[in-house]
Amino acid sequence: MQRFIPGVLAGVLAFSSMEAMAAADLLLFNGKVFTAEPGQPLVQAVAVANGKILKVGSDAEVKALADADTQLIDLAGKVLMPGMIDTHSHPIMGAMASLRANLYDEVLVLDELERWILEQDRAGTARMGDLIVISGVSSAYWEQSAGLGNIFNQGRWLEQPLVLDGIDGHTGWANAAMLRRLKIDAELVRSLSDKERGFIGHDNDFNPTGYLAENGWDRVRSQYPAPSEADMLAAAREAVKINNQVGVTAWMDAAANAGDGDSLFELRPTEQGLGVLPLYRTLAEQGELSAHVAALLVTHPQSQPDDLQVLDKVMQQFQGVPNLSFPGIKIFADGVMEFPGQTAAVLDPFKNSLKRGELLIDPASFGELVAAAEQRDWIVHVHAVGDRAVREALNGFEQARKLKPTPVPHSISHLQMVNPKEFPRFQQLGVIASMQLLWATAESYTEELVKPYVSAAAYQYHYPARSLHKAGATIAGASDWPVSSPNPWNAIAQASTRKGPLGVLNSAESIDRETMFQAYTLNAAKALRLDRRIGSLAPGKQADLIVLDRDVFKVSDEELFETQVLRTYFAGKLVHGQES
Repeated sequence: MQRFIPGVLAGVLAFSSMEAMAAADLLLFNGKVFTAEPGQPLVQAVAVANGKILKVGSDAEVKALADADTQLIDLAGKVLMPGMIDTHSHPIMGAMASLRANLYDEVLVLDELERWILEQDRAGTARMGDLIVISGVSSAYWEQSAGLGNIFNQGRWLEQPLVLDGIDGHTGWANAAMLRRLKIDAELVRSLSDKERGFIGHDNDFNPTGYLAENGWDRVRSQYPAPSEADMLAAAREAVKINNQVGVTAWMDAAANAGDGDSLFELRPTEQGLGVLPLYRTLAEQGELSAHVAALLVTHPQSQPDDLQVLDKVMQQFQGVPNLSFPGIKIFADGVMEFPGQTAAVLDPFKNSLKRGELLIDPASFGELVAAAEQRDWIVHVHAVGDRAVREALNGFEQARKLKPTPVPHSISHLQMVNPKEFPRFQQLGVIASMQLLWATAESYTEELVKPYVSAAAYQYHYPARSLHKAGATIAGASDWPVSSPNPWNAIAQASTRKGPLGVLNSAESIDRETMFQAYTLNAAKALRLDRRIGSLAPGKQADLIVLDRDVFKVSDEELFETQVLRTYFAGKLVHGQES
């Protein structure tokens, strides 16, 4: 079939010729330019016109596109790359937590913890209404529920509600004053089903210990006072600022329709459940959204195909918002691996409980939901931590293949443990592995809160980046901010070393930095379904660029971890740093 009639072809050629001759607005030269285009070696220079890449190549080739009005920037040998892309983040939640009292996963002895909390309260950062809420609390505290109670259930704390908000987003601890307010007591615990009772820590007489997980934790955080619109907008601005500072110019918001305090695991979306979407629209309208946001809408793990209509109506309310797109939906397949939560769905039972965690999706019907999403040209992005959750998610994608809708680039995020049988299935099914490799470290979370409770065979494949990559999986970088830092340079270095305070977490799963550079650029753009627009430096793509303070191809892993972004450009405009 003839693709072009002669007149159309002539017009296309004429346009191409004019574009080739256009002068650049911005020209960056004398650099070490990584384009992320497969097989392309490093080049020297980039030309930008009207916010898009005009040309990449040698200094001579690119300088030929300059005229008297072109801004010329001598990179002086510095590395220039595409903007980094995060395939799983909650940036507005992360920024909001950064503006509150936040432990950032640091573990203090309990007496010191109390002093720190009182200092934060005096500084005015700890209160939400009359509650004292501490963000970013390590899961290592939950084994100390009795010790926490000895301090925070008496004296000055007898009537003062206190909440320790777990950094993992799935767990937390509340003192007796807070539990009384919410009527979480022995009578309630005794009345719950075995499953629901398991989400509330309690003694043999059903008295709550203060530790809560999943739906139990939702009982607490759903009662936080709603932040003001001004505070939320300030957090949205901070989210963009922080991401731009570390070189991130695009991200997947993995729960964009969820509001502060919503239960993500049981969320049943409504047309009014807009979450943070209005904030993104406001920033876009004010010209402040200097990032691409691919917004995923969370839906219940056992949603039916007809339920997707509600999400479609939410998406329609934000069509046409600049830099905001809607690639599909987010599903929770399970919870967390760490003791005492252990809500991740695992193949071999946890050694202490002899249970296999909580599988939230229904294996019999999940494939039908995937197929229904595909019929709308939506991806399905799955939270799967345990190896059983990963297997059942892949089974659902395979089931959708048999129903014969058009395949789309689905993704699974977290992938803390993956059975080797699943490694080749990622490539076979076209499923992207969205990995938070900053977590691939030997520390309390992995060595003390996971290793004693799982089989040695399963533990061997803890964050199995190299195995997945060798099997042909597309690896995409992700942070899950605020669970961990949004800084991609930390994660890229950690993916290589896998070192932590307690040693090295299975060095056989180390992955090289060049692979990770691809994971945070073109591969990540594919996960966001924006690879035709961003993710690499190629003519016609948006000019999202970053300039680095060191040669990330040559420095040690330790130096790579500390990489600083000197300048960030979004659509050719400087949004972080200063021109040299």
